[in-house]
Amino acid sequence: MEDTQTILIADSGSTKADWCLLHMGLPHYYRTSGISPYLLSENRIREILQTELVAHLPRGMHVSHIYFYGTGCAANHHQQLMHKLLSEFFPAAQTEVHTDLVGAARAACGQSAGVVAILGTGSGLCYYEQGQIVKYRPGLGYILGDEGSGTYLGKKVLQYYLYEIFDEELREAFYEKYHETRDAILDKVYRQLTPNTYLASFSRFLSEHRGHYMVENILEDGLNDFFFYHVFKYKESWTCPVHFVGGVAWAYQDVLQEICILNELQIGRILHKPIEGLVAYHQAGILQS
Repeated sequence: MEDTQTILIADSGSTKADWCLLHMGLPHYYRTSGISPYLLSENRIREILQTELVAHLPRGMHVSHIYFYGTGCAANHHQQLMHKLLSEFFPAAQTEVHTDLVGAARAACGQSAGVVAILGTGSGLCYYEQGQIVKYRPGLGYILGDEGSGTYLGKKVLQYYLYEIFDEELREAFYEKYHETRDAILDKVYRQLTPNTYLASFSRFLSEHRGHYMVENILEDGLNDFFFYHVFKYKESWTCPVHFVGGVAWAYQDVLQEICILNELQIGRILHKPIEGLVAYHQAGILQS
């Protein structure tokens, strides 16, 4: 790949997507709503691409390569859908669609070996070496799985509030912040679109009340569940660095570090967003080509 070519890189979660247009070696960043072909309709994805991305790119820009890393892209038909939609707007580009785990692994590890965890709106884990995912534990989604994720933690917050487990201090703080009734919460969880992102929004309540023993219990239990169900299932977790990527990982890295120390795991990089690591990965690819 020549450095005169322009590549478009995307890292998309359920809530938001970070994009970088890499032209002449210089990055230009953009943000759109999250794009998940698992959760959103074809028309909704097309609308996001048109109004939130393409409309803001430089006119006449020729994009030669697209690398899209996203949640909900594990299934082949979802990858094909994203390839089709991106090709509608960038017909001349060579397009690759990968899972968000591949993106997280490339951002955190580059070409080195490591165990990589995503802890964002959802969660996932893989073992990565030589530029490829070698092992992958498929998740069960936000209803049955996504342990340690924003959705998982937000669900716990709602349970503690609605079951009146929170003490008076936290119950009052919750109501003052959200003014949500039981009926309104249940309607948004069971009847509205993207309940996973709605649930995940309540995980922020935890970061605002660090130090309260109930908050710390939710964080420790939720993140320990991720280690128990996923990290501990890989023998490589004790022979390679364990990297963490995502907003939850970034916000609660002190809890992750403590769990790693207690279990004699080597903690690796903790990245808030994969996009800058992905830009570095593809810039290195340009230089090597």
